[in-house]
Formats: sequence, structure tokens, C-alpha cells
Amino acid sequence: MFLNVNQSLAQQIVQTVKDVCGQDVNFIDQYGIIFASTDAKRIGTFHEIGYKAFHTGTAIEVDNDNTFTGTHRGINLPVYHNQSVLAVIGITGDPQSVNKYAHLAERITLLLIREQEINALSRNQADKKHFMIHSLIGKQNVNKHYLNESLEDFGIDLEKEKRLILVRLDHRFHPGNASMIEIQIGQMFEMAGIRLYTFDYPNEYLAIIDADAFEQNQSIFQKFCSNYPDILKITVGKATSVYDLRSSYQSALTAWKSIASEIKNFALFDDLTLEIILSAVDEESKEAFQQKTIGKLSDDETAVLKTYFENDMSLSKTCEQLFIHKNTLQYKLNRIHQKCGFNPRVFKDAVLLYLAVFNGGFNGAFNGFNGARHH
Repeated sequence: MFLNVNQSLAQQIVQTVKDVCGQDVNFIDQYGIIFASTDAKRIGTFHEIGYKAFHTGTAIEVDNDNTFTGTHRGINLPVYHNQSVLAVIGITGDPQSVNKYAHLAERITLLLIREQEINALSRNQADKKHFMIHSLIGKQNVNKHYLNESLEDFGIDLEKEKRLILVRLDHRFHPGNASMIEIQIGQMFEMAGIRLYTFDYPNEYLAIIDADAFEQNQSIFQKFCSNYPDILKITVGKATSVYDLRSSYQSALTAWKSIASEIKNFALFDDLTLEIILSAVDEESKEAFQQKTIGKLSDDETAVLKTYFENDMSLSKTCEQLFIHKNTLQYKLNRIHQKCGFNPRVFKDAVLLYLAVFNGGFNGAFNGFNGARHH
């Protein structure tokens, strides 16, 4: 039992008791060794009466210094925890004067021990959540029976479809503010009724929510994103069975890639179309594609193409927005065709140019398409 109390906690106990009674205090283990003390030179020494008090389970007063090995006058009180002696608290001083602090010392010790147990339980629960989530998204192997029991312990309905929610902090986010944002994220999850979530170092939170609960609480996540536009991005994977959450996790990653370089900081996989394909393209390929399609164009020509596509390839609307004559726009489009080899007025070529123009070819391309098609 004693081994559950580390030296840091033992030292905190004796210091707290001393703050109350004003006397030196010792924390004595089952071997009679002073494990912690407000008198540093006594730490590690043998306390004969402390040893006796531990093994008899009774409080012992000492009237004079050095009557027993390593012992000063005072009171030595065994502290019980779970019906066993945990340690002996020795308070130095006139027994008649310090005796009144004995019960208080016991209460302080038990309160601090209880606090440690609650913290340990909280850590164990957090570790268990972390393990379950990573088991469900396929990063760890686990016995299915044990997993089911663990999920049920947390009140997770195994019959309902789930979604994986991914929250990523911006790499520029100052770590000194981590506690603040951690509290806010935890409150957001609780508001949405989420019981199962975890933190992945250094900047990622994973949470599991019932699909129907997400439908009811989607606005909570969107509002949270609007409150922290430069700090984080939240993406939500597709609805799957609890045992197929790996797919939901992968789709949440796809959604994240679709807004990775965008101002937008919330994305739901269900709303994606073209991004599902484009998110799989690596950066080197994106750069090569851009160079091959619009690499020879000037910034002005690229801007003309962007406006042209945003206006649904309408010559009149593009001219109106650019404040140029229709013949001037046609000349510019012809010039673009001559320089890059792709004709923006031919559908097949226009698709390639469109992908290249919007944000380096891929990230954000579909956002541009959405803007264009709604004109």
C-alpha cells in the first residue's frame, strides 16, 4: 500500500501538515524509514517509534528526544487507508501541544491520497479512451470482446453508426495557450454529448460521435470553428459502423486535406466530391501539373482565367467584372491558348486550366468551382 505514495506526494503531505501546525513533520514507512520530512536532514534515517507505531497500528507519544533510536519528542500517528496502515505521520514537539493536530494531520493525509487516486483514475480513463479510439481506427490490435466491454462501460451504443471527428491545431499555435484551448475543446465535445475522445501529441484531437447526434449538433462544431478561425480546423468523417471507424477516420483525413491550405476551417466528408480524388495527389505531382499547364502564364493572365472560371466561362460577365471590352478578353484568351497550349474555351482544356489556376491546382479547386457554378 505504501508504494502507492511517491516521495513527491509524501513531501507535499508533511509540508501541508506543517503549514497548519507549525512543527516539523515526518512521513514514516513500514520499515521505520523517514521517507519525507520538513527537516531535510532526517530523510532516510530510521525512526524506532515510527516503526513500532506502524506495526502495532496505534498512536505513540514520545516525551523526550533521543529516548529511542532516531526519535524526537512528539506524537506518531498511524494513518489507515483501505483498512490497512498506510504510513505513520510523526509531528515533532511537546506531545500535549501537538496532540491536537493529530486528527487533522490524518485528514490532510487521506485527502491528499484521495486526490492522487482521483487523478490516477482520471489518467487511467484517459488512457483507456486513447486505446479504444486507436483500436477502432486501426492503429492498434485488440481483443474484440474486451473492446466491446470497454465501449459499453463508456455508454457507447454499438448498434448506432458513428463518425470520427478530427480537430487539428495550427502548428503556429502557441503552446503556452494549450491549457485554455484544451478546456474549450473538451467543453465543445461535452456540449455535443461526446464521451469518447482523446488527444494525440502534438496537435490533434480525435472524437467519436453517434451519426444522429452529429446531425443534431453540427452547428456546435461550425460555431466553434468560427470562434477560432486561425487556431484550428475541424473535419468530420463519413458515417460508418463502430467497427469500420477506420474508414470514417480516413475520410476525415481526406476532408482535412481539402481545406489544409484554405481559410475555411470546417469540412464534412459528405460535402466533398472532386476533393476525394484530388486529396490523394502528392505535392510534387501538384507542382508538376501546375508547371505543365499554367507555368508559362503571367500573373495577369492567371488572374484573367480565374475570373473567367468564376463567372462560369461567360464572356460578358467576365468583361463586366474586369472592366474590359469583349474583344480584349477574347484576345487575352487566345494569347493564353498560344502560350500554354490549352484553350480555355474548350471544355477538356478548361477543366485542366481550372484545376491549375485555383490554388496551385488542387487544394481549394473545388471551392472555386462551387463559387463559379453558383453564379
